[in-house]
Amino acid sequence: MGSQGHSGPPENRGPGEGEGGEARKVQEAKVARGKRRKGKGKGKGKGRGGSGGRGSGAEGKPGPQPATETAGPGAETPEAGPGQEGEAGGRVQEGTRNAGKRAEWSAGTGKEEERRVRSRRREDGRPGRAQGRGGQAWGGIAGTRAAMAAAAEAAAVEPAVRPAAGPALWRLPEELLLLICSYLDMRALGRLAQVCRWLRRFTSCDLLWRRIARASLNTGFTRLGTDLMTSIPVKERVKVSQNWKLGRCQEGILLKWRCSQMPWIQLEDDSLYISQANFILAYQFRPDGASLNRRPLGVFAGHDEDVCHFVLANSHIISAGGDGKIGIHKTHSTFTVKYSAHEQEVNCVDCKGGIIVSGSRDRTAKVWPLASGRLGQCLHTIQTEDRVWSIAISPLLSSFVTGTACCGHFSPLRIWDLNSGQLMTHLGSDFPPGAGVLDVMYESPSTLLSCGYDTYVRYWDLRTSVRKCVMEWEEPHDSTLYCLQTDGNHLLATGSSYYGVVRLWDRRQRACLHAFPLTSTPLSSPVYCLRFTTKHLYAALSYNLHVLDFQNP
Repeated sequence: MGSQGHSGPPENRGPGEGEGGEARKVQEAKVARGKRRKGKGKGKGKGRGGSGGRGSGAEGKPGPQPATETAGPGAETPEAGPGQEGEAGGRVQEGTRNAGKRAEWSAGTGKEEERRVRSRRREDGRPGRAQGRGGQAWGGIAGTRAAMAAAAEAAAVEPAVRPAAGPALWRLPEELLLLICSYLDMRALGRLAQVCRWLRRFTSCDLLWRRIARASLNTGFTRLGTDLMTSIPVKERVKVSQNWKLGRCQEGILLKWRCSQMPWIQLEDDSLYISQANFILAYQFRPDGASLNRRPLGVFAGHDEDVCHFVLANSHIISAGGDGKIGIHKTHSTFTVKYSAHEQEVNCVDCKGGIIVSGSRDRTAKVWPLASGRLGQCLHTIQTEDRVWSIAISPLLSSFVTGTACCGHFSPLRIWDLNSGQLMTHLGSDFPPGAGVLDVMYESPSTLLSCGYDTYVRYWDLRTSVRKCVMEWEEPHDSTLYCLQTDGNHLLATGSSYYGVVRLWDRRQRACLHAFPLTSTPLSSPVYCLRFTTKHLYAALSYNLHVLDFQNP
């Protein structure tokens, strides 16, 4: 049994190898184990052939288990019997040789795997599946960098994203944030919008401004909460409403005419209709709303004398003339029908639900159908015993109210049944003689507003009392009030008889909010009619059509 080296496989070697060869092989095994500990490609498998990792010595299969961890020259197994000494020696040699081969294979495999991971990361842009402890740490760093790059790219695409940092309040669901922010006032929401782009977008939501808009002037919300201007953002309307509240506006003149007129105006979408002498002209607004196209869209004629009043209903213009006739015009065609309605001038007219009511100086009010086959057929003739200056149909289409000159011993405001023409009730009991009602309008089926010669605006609620109004506002300069208009909520506008004064009222206050005199002493004129939107107010005087621009003061 010499000390010659054996070139066969480990399992065929005999137990009697030389000491020099054993020492050399043991030393090589120690060096290989040291390199394997320092290398990056160390496998997870350990000496007991266990879990099949690539770094194990037997390709995932359990290898032969050495008897001792290390063996020096001439090492012996304690308490080995005569038949065990050779077996133990062969097992030690086999273990050391296998350890050396495993070290060589593991080092080569680790380098190859490292190259493979790097090439995969370059191709896919994400960390590879690293092997060993060093590979795991390196892959984690690369993953963090990739995540940071992806976050930066997402921020560049969508700048107004919800901030990840900051108070925990901003990380709540948007439904809860809407509920919390709905309790903020206008000033707090404005400051909150200055924090970041995401909050600026979030605070522009219409739901956050609805409560503020309902408490503001002329924002398009009725008293019941109905939004009449859904095409305009609520935040923008609240901003313009501050100009109405503070009286900030820019005055301008839209139209002029040479001779004195008593014009009446109506608004519909982006068009303005105005009566001049015996014509009705239709103009289109320019995009700013504060100017008109000089060329009219349409001209509607048919009366022999001046047009006293007209309304828009169902693509029709129903006009009342000083010649005692009622005219029916199609807004988008040249169709015109007129018929004799009263013996004297028709001062007022209204139309709803296919029914026309008219009031005249001849002390009668009449009911007419709008159906094309029954035009000119009077349904009811009502003797009012006084000149009728104003008239309005209830939204329920069950009754209508007339405002008369108050020359008799009865109230100038009376409500009539629309179907039978019978008197239903009187409104008020303390009108002085001559306190005629020049304008009246329904705000809801049970509430209406009136104004006239007695210099008062009165608000009536039929659910509480018909004998006394629930609220009244007095003209400070004791002037006749020719017309009125309301936003259906808090704002009220009136036109006075002297110097063309337009007054704005906040119905939650008794005193006048603002006054705008539109004429001077030489050209003093009443405001015969006024209409307004959420941004502009239009007033028709004897010689001019004025506009108050509240959007760009």
